[in-house]
Amino acid sequence: MRSRSLILTTLLFAIFTTTLHAQTSGPSSESVISVPESATSNSEAVDSGPEAGGGALPLAELQTFADVFHQIRAGYVEEIDDSQLFEFAVKGMLEGLDPHSAYLTKEDYSDLQTTTEGEFSGLGIEIGRRGSYIEIIAPIDGSPAVAAGLQAGDVILKLDGESVKGMAIDEAVQLMRGPIGTPIDLEIGRPGTSEPLEITVVRDAIKVASVRSRLLAPHYGYLRIAQFGRPTGEEAGAALDRLFKEDELKGLVIDLRNNPGGVLGASVAVSDLFMDGGLVVYTEGRHPSSRERFEATPGDRLSGAPIVVLINGGSASASEIVAGALQDVGRAVIMGTRSFGKGSVQTVLPVSETRAVKLTTARYFTPEGRSIQAEGIVPDIVVERARVTSIEGRQIKESDLKGSLDSSAEANPQDAGSESESLANLRENDNQLYEALTLLRGVNLLIPRKPMEATDQNKTETPLAD
Repeated sequence: MRSRSLILTTLLFAIFTTTLHAQTSGPSSESVISVPESATSNSEAVDSGPEAGGGALPLAELQTFADVFHQIRAGYVEEIDDSQLFEFAVKGMLEGLDPHSAYLTKEDYSDLQTTTEGEFSGLGIEIGRRGSYIEIIAPIDGSPAVAAGLQAGDVILKLDGESVKGMAIDEAVQLMRGPIGTPIDLEIGRPGTSEPLEITVVRDAIKVASVRSRLLAPHYGYLRIAQFGRPTGEEAGAALDRLFKEDELKGLVIDLRNNPGGVLGASVAVSDLFMDGGLVVYTEGRHPSSRERFEATPGDRLSGAPIVVLINGGSASASEIVAGALQDVGRAVIMGTRSFGKGSVQTVLPVSETRAVKLTTARYFTPEGRSIQAEGIVPDIVVERARVTSIEGRQIKESDLKGSLDSSAEANPQDAGSESESLANLRENDNQLYEALTLLRGVNLLIPRKPMEATDQNKTETPLAD
């Protein structure tokens, strides 16, 4: 009984101290939308302010907790340190909130700090929970996961022969981590495939190139954002500068497919590049400090040139902020398939020098007040990823006929009826990107054309009546 009383007293003191601290300081630190591979440990918010509902925890409930604590430490088949058992209790509280809140151990906290800087070790996947198993939300560009053929939507069934059914995400992450160069066998369930797939991935250091760019065709740029780290806004601006040096841009494709998100500020910075002022996103939570508005500064880097944003089911959180903002203000056409639907903001709250709590503290809303939590961004134009094969073979034309008349005009150096080899390859290998480029070119064909006004010479005069 003395032991139980000591435990109860300790718990009461800890809860009193935590409540007092929560009333004097709101959530601080950096808000994150999603974090690659440390699990889709992205969170939703429970407020810690003095107005938080529910009242004080009844003494009887604390006594029950102390009793359970005592029974475990006294009767469990193996001896467990009190500190470890208390840590299990803290993890359980956070896991019971939502799929993204998490207690970060020393290793988890270090991984989180590293990933927001754009470099971490592992397989290179963003994961979350689907039922009792673990789902791959998105593989990171250039990662071992991509090289091995893992895809967004794959469900992990086993890791090195061990079933992940019911396994905590943190535990699965620890199994996937290991020395660089060592392999791990994954049993994967893939939609549309009747039998599980066996895929081996070799662990490696993941250095995320968050932004890549190139010209798709003359005057049409391509900006690929793989995830949103702290420097992503600056990197995207520098990528645009490089494109401007290569050519005059008449349109841009922003590719956010399989982008799992990242730092909230980075999504605002990227949106700011293409918006001429106005609201980008706002957040609402129970604590006053979680209610914020983020505005774009005046000046559109593309001067109004048309934009197509590509998204899919692997586009989450920060990606959805960018797509939702540009969609709401009419700045871009959103193309692809419905996004993941993670509309919550996570705040990292350090509890010591080596440990922290990642807590969902707010929901974010698009400029028009849409919350996409569990709904996602619906594209303006739905284009499923597909393999495109031409069924039109070589056809006979007038010029092939014997004795056909020659063209009286100079030959067009660029045959509008044919495609370059690079565009033909794009159509076959990435039909969504090809459709985005086609839309941009079509829009630009119409922009300079204005309805012709009738001139005085063409006007028909109405006869005057005597």
